[in-house]
Order: sequence, then structure tokens, then C-alpha cells
Amino acid sequence: MKFVTFLLDGMADQPLEELGGETPLEIAKTLNMDKLAKKAAFGTFLTLPKEFPTSSDVANMSVLGWDLSKFYTGRGAIESYGAGFPLDSDVVAFRLNLITVKDGILEDYSAGHISQREADELIDFLQEKLGNSKVLFKKGVSYRQLLHLKGSEFSADISYEKPDSSHGMEWKKILPKADHPKAELTADLLNELILKSSEILSSHPINLKRIAEGKNPANLIWPWSGGKKPEMPSFFELYGKKGAIISAVDVILGIGRLGGMEVLRPEGATGYIDTNYENKARAGVEAFKRNDFVYIHVEAADECAHLGDLPNKIKAIEDSDNRLIGTFLEEYTKEIKEPLRILILPDHPVPIRLRKHTRDLVPFMISGSGVDPDVSIQEYSEKSCLKGRYTGLKGRELMDLFFQEGIK
Repeated sequence: MKFVTFLLDGMADQPLEELGGETPLEIAKTLNMDKLAKKAAFGTFLTLPKEFPTSSDVANMSVLGWDLSKFYTGRGAIESYGAGFPLDSDVVAFRLNLITVKDGILEDYSAGHISQREADELIDFLQEKLGNSKVLFKKGVSYRQLLHLKGSEFSADISYEKPDSSHGMEWKKILPKADHPKAELTADLLNELILKSSEILSSHPINLKRIAEGKNPANLIWPWSGGKKPEMPSFFELYGKKGAIISAVDVILGIGRLGGMEVLRPEGATGYIDTNYENKARAGVEAFKRNDFVYIHVEAADECAHLGDLPNKIKAIEDSDNRLIGTFLEEYTKEIKEPLRILILPDHPVPIRLRKHTRDLVPFMISGSGVDPDVSIQEYSEKSCLKGRYTGLKGRELMDLFFQEGIK
């Protein structure tokens, strides 16, 4: 049997008055998920335990079943591996957002979803002006960049605010802070880099052009979630299955690479609503020629929810259903002859009205070969999954359920 997970990042939400008390998932036209729901088992799963940050690295490691208490390090370290930058033991890696601030307020965590070309040029500029042999700016995807601090004097023990959870806040009041005296040097350096970036980025030609075009400029850097070199068992060691991960974003690919999985970033995968869903679907089918398990991650709904963009969040869910899941199922039937089991879920909710991650349990459904369905449930939604027979799962319980011989 083959096993596929469609991880639709940030899809879950809360009932909205403007949708008549329904959620974006309930409103969205999802013909493929509706069909799968007729033969599915349902439940809820804890992806963001309270001891850990409300971050996608935590959530996706939870879904895949790694023990966070043993193997979690900061997001910057995991993301570095996804971007192709393995860490030496004396490097602390931070995720670095290119953000927009206006009148002292953090306005946009993504600098208007800045293009890859513009982001690459700004990172080169930052390295030239602020970098050295110990301060290294590394290129990522769009606004999602990296900062490496090289030296035994640097610490990952820094308190921070996630930029996508800090809209409307005064950025100078939420600067990184040391968790203990030995981390003060690192906190001081991070604050210095942030303040200097404000001085040099505002007049950069890319930002002047973006402002002239009515776009948000990338006029500040925001380092957060530092970590050192991770050590974690492979996915095969956990479950005895060869796996592949497909995503546009480095943090997900980093989890896969650290877990000894095949990692794939298909052409046209952008981490936004313009991503190439069909190429992700085809890459997933192709990966099954070499693997038992495929994890297909889509970022689009998450990004729209952080922006408070309800119409595009609904569209992202519909595109994920039609263009990703629909294409995958059609191609799988043609190419692969083995039985298939399907898991669909988000990694965390991002309610439109909050524009940030919450720790609410996420809804999941498992459909396909060997699944005894919850016959009283006929659709996949936040509400329907609360009625499923597998509610409140945590740790590796979800993957163990997914992989067991029969789901009764």
C-alpha cells in the first residue's frame, strides 16, 4: 500500500459572521475532499503543544511524529537545511523575515510577498553592508531568509516575537531579548542588525521602486527562532517506510532532509497562491515510484489567512482540492497500481480574524484502502471532525494510526 498526506497549511479557521457562521473550509467548493469524506475516518490532532512555539516547524514535526521534546531545535536551523545550508556545530541559525514597517508599526511580515529576484538582491546588499565572517545572510524563498551567526560566543536562547503574529505592534517594543546573561551578546547583535537594516534598506533602489509602484517595501529585517545543528532519527527509523516531502518552502524541506527523506521542490512551487498545484501533484505521483509515503505541503491558505484575505483563502482551499488533490488522484490511477491511503489535514489553524496561528486541535480525515468509515459523517470540516472517533490524538499517534494495517 502507498500512503499520501496532503498538508494544507493554515486551512482550519473559525466560524465567520460574513460566511453565515461557517468557516472558509465549509464554504469552499471541495468536490474531491467531499468524495473522499464518504469513505473516511475522522478526528482531531494536537500539532502545537503549549511548551513549544506556534510555528510551522513545530506543527509539521508533530504531524510526522518526531518527539519534539527530544529533537526540536529552532526554526532557523531546520530551515537552513531545507535551503541547502548544513550547519557547523558553532553556528546559530535564525529565520530572517524581510518585513514592512510604517510609522513605527509592523505592518507586513512578508514585505508584500517580495519577489525572489528582489529578495536575493537585498540579501546580497545586507551581507555587503552588515555581514562579515561571523554574520552571514543566507538566501531563502521570497521574504523567508536566514541569518547565521558563526562562533561559540553566540546563543540560540533568545526570546522573540513571530512577525506574522505581530501585525499592528510597535516593532521597537518587541525586539529580541536574551533569555539569560550568556545570550546578551547575541541579543545585542540582533538588535544592532535590525536597527542598522532600517537605516540602509529604506533608501535602497528596490524599495524606492516598490513604494513608487504602491507595493510594501522590505525596509526592516526580523530575525527569530534561532537554533543549532539538529539531530533527529530518520523517518524510516520511525516507521520503516521510505518517504518523500514536496514543498515550496525551506522549513518543510528542511524537516524532510533532516529526516532522511527525499525532498522535492517542483518547478513553479512558490509558497503562495500562484504556486503550481499540478506540478506538486505530478511530483507526488512520480515520487511513489521510489517511496512508500509522500507528504505534499501547500502554503497558500496559510499566507492568505495571515494577510486577512478571506476570498483568496477560500480560493486556495478550492485550488488545493481541485488542482492538487484532483490532479494527484487522476495521475495516481494512471501511473501507480497499488492501493492508496490518504490523510488530509492542516498543520495548524490560522483564523482570518486573528491572522495568526492558534493552538486549537486540527481536523483530519483518513480515506482509502483499509479504512472503515465513520458513516455518519459525510463531509470534511472543522465541525465534522469533532464527531470523529479519533479525537484528541497527539505525538506520533496520528502517523501510527495512518500506517496501521486497518483503521476500524
